[in-house]
Amino acid sequence: MITRLSSLFLRTLREDPVDAEVASHKLLVRAGYIRRAAPGIYTWLPLGLSVLRKVEQIIREEMAAIGAQEVHFPALLPKEPYEVTNRWTEYGEGLFRLQDRKGADYLLAPTHEEMFTLLVKDLYSSYKDLPLAIYQIQNKYRDEARPRAGLLRGREFIMKDSYSFDVDDAGLDASYLAHRGAYLRIFERLGLEVVPVKATAGAMGGSRSEEFLHPTAIGEDTFVRSAGGYAANVEAVTTVAPEPIDYASLPAAVVRDTPDTPTIDTLVDAANRTEPRADRPWTAADTLKNVVLAVTLPTGERQLVIIGVPGDRAVDLKRVEANIGAFLPVGGEIGLEAASEEDLKKNTALVKGYIGPGLSTDEPVLGSEGAAKVLYLVDPRVVPGSSWITGANVDGKHVFGLVAERDFGWDGVIEATEVREGDLAPDGSGPLELARGIEMGHIFQLGRKYAEALDLKVLDQNGKQVVVTMGSYGVGVTRAVAALAEANHDDRGLIWPRNVAPADVHVVAVGRGEEIFSTAAQLAEELSAAGLDVIYDDRPKVSPGVKFGDAELLGVPTILAVGKGLADGVVELKDRRSGEAQNVPVAEAVAAVRAAVAH
Repeated sequence: MITRLSSLFLRTLREDPVDAEVASHKLLVRAGYIRRAAPGIYTWLPLGLSVLRKVEQIIREEMAAIGAQEVHFPALLPKEPYEVTNRWTEYGEGLFRLQDRKGADYLLAPTHEEMFTLLVKDLYSSYKDLPLAIYQIQNKYRDEARPRAGLLRGREFIMKDSYSFDVDDAGLDASYLAHRGAYLRIFERLGLEVVPVKATAGAMGGSRSEEFLHPTAIGEDTFVRSAGGYAANVEAVTTVAPEPIDYASLPAAVVRDTPDTPTIDTLVDAANRTEPRADRPWTAADTLKNVVLAVTLPTGERQLVIIGVPGDRAVDLKRVEANIGAFLPVGGEIGLEAASEEDLKKNTALVKGYIGPGLSTDEPVLGSEGAAKVLYLVDPRVVPGSSWITGANVDGKHVFGLVAERDFGWDGVIEATEVREGDLAPDGSGPLELARGIEMGHIFQLGRKYAEALDLKVLDQNGKQVVVTMGSYGVGVTRAVAALAEANHDDRGLIWPRNVAPADVHVVAVGRGEEIFSTAAQLAEELSAAGLDVIYDDRPKVSPGVKFGDAELLGVPTILAVGKGLADGVVELKDRRSGEAQNVPVAEAVAAVRAAVAH
């Protein structure tokens, strides 16, 4: 097929769009692949659609290879199934909600778990129908508060979501591994480096979960890996906690006056000045910092949570958000922020700068009537027998030698602190290094959460009804296009991997002579007849500089230029990635291009 630039619906831009922050956004707009329609919403133009469809085809082929079958759901969905699973409220402000003319509630689907589950429930009733894997490639909608980075974080995006249905957990394990293998093959074929990392399931629910992250400096996700092979999203990293300590012989805790010490730094300075240790100076790691957070639940209720962490560690709100669901009825999107002055005033036991865990004293403590709704959690490093300097819940006072378990308890242990370079991997494979990445795919073992909520059951081999167990598997399709652009460009433009490029070869007629255009047209026809997709720049009144600039901007991996060399019987063949160019005889040009494409 030949696509002629003289008639292609395309306008390239010389300047970056003003709202673009990352290279993929800039280049996809400048090269005429996409156009902004609204914040986080993009129109796909012919060249962009060509790349998108090739990415989709690779995904379809690998889904078919594991026996998955394609379906297609509407994006506009009724409210009722999402009410049954509580996600109508749990999704919070991230959900696009609307009403029809009769006042009935609908949503624009952020994901389709409910619809997949109900479809299988409608059609299947026996273990003989399973295992089943079905998928779709469909638009999704999420009301991102700050859509940014072009296609990498938008309000409308295309995702491949597939679901497996099995009678038992062994079947789910097999389905999960089949999808995992398919994902690795998809990204390998796309030429996109990914690292499978342990992840949390978040609002999706379920047990085992992995993300496929593409390492890049612009990635919004931080992950860790060790030389020994451990890899995890920071939200899923578990702390290597010290062993509990025998505290039978430890001295009693003592409350000391520590005026004007509302911060860890001022507290450590005061401790070393007034209560010096004999063996070494006090450090921030000896203090127990109690961070007060306010969680806005999907129901709108505001819940205060205090997290006790070593004073040398900062609280990572993303880790808190990923793990707080074990202690609160989260189940969906939440708001999470530092508690406000008003929050503290409503809880009289919380003395700003001097907050500590509960004490057996006559002073106001956490757990008193004024703070009855405050949840107290601790970092895994706060083990029984560990001794701390911490707030006494009285202005200007701290406790020295407060021993965990002996002197105070907690409502739970939470992974909440920042993960640092050099922290130990939980599997013993060595120190961790930090990296950033873009989430390209996510797979979950959902288990029976949605099947139970929507009553998806089948008869097993004994004629007994059993709840089906499910897996959920997503790939960001539009995000893959952006990640490929991000990973494959230079200062002149895009450089597509050959298997997703909008064409196999970009033929450029450079010059004004009739012979140049007729030869270029003839070569384009011969290349097309040889089964190659051709972009032919046949624009008659465009300068060579503009044509070469557009060819490099568009990013087709092979460029064939017909110009002044034609007088000597040669044309120029250029490799867009390496920049290497060579002159080849006109008669050998088609064969040379075919060899380049096959390479």
